[in-house]
Amino acid sequence: MIKCVAIDDEPIALSIIREYCKRYGNMELRCFTSPVEGMECVAATHPDIVFLDIEMNSHNGVELARSLPPGTCLIFTTAYAQYAIDGFNVDAVDFLHKPIFYSRFERAMEKAAKWKGLPETNTPARRTTITLKVEHKNVVIDTDDILFIEAMDNYVKVFRRDKPMVLSQITMKEMQNILPAEGFVRVHRSFIVALHAIDRFSNRKIYLRDSDREIPVGRKYNDTFNNLYNLLNEQK
Repeated sequence: MIKCVAIDDEPIALSIIREYCKRYGNMELRCFTSPVEGMECVAATHPDIVFLDIEMNSHNGVELARSLPPGTCLIFTTAYAQYAIDGFNVDAVDFLHKPIFYSRFERAMEKAAKWKGLPETNTPARRTTITLKVEHKNVVIDTDDILFIEAMDNYVKVFRRDKPMVLSQITMKEMQNILPAEGFVRVHRSFIVALHAIDRFSNRKIYLRDSDREIPVGRKYNDTFNNLYNLLNEQK
């Protein structure tokens, strides 16, 4: 079992790392929104891999990295690409730029495995896809590419990162049933959002990376969505 610790002051970012570790397989992950508590855990348990954000409210990840135990495999996760050089100056094995997509996470794990001689995963890593009917054709969509889904009458619009929007005749309930539950959340009767695409949110709106759309949070779904914070804390 590969022992990992993730430190990031954004609970949503931790949920993405948790999802990817679960998909990769053979990984035991502990997550911390508090840099102090996270580094205490690292010092006490000496994990194989540490996923560390750089710019946190109270601490700088580059400075924290200097106190990691010898032999720790460090992977930085940050939204600020300008820190890449600083990251490699403290011997980071890789640098994951947010928003993190699974294919990039997988490559980072391959680097970590070579660097540390980590064991093979129990389950083969694979990309998750769904198939939608578009006019008279079947279109395969990689769920890592999806930013959000919007309902339009009896159709849905699937908005993807750097790819054309897909229009399919399917209900939101049916769409929700075919998506991986751990990676998507319904926030409005007309919107489903990918967790990995969320930059920040309030009680009424969600702001996405790689999109200028502001997604409304419906009153019916408000409690469910905001309870993500509690769920993430319980799983730490």
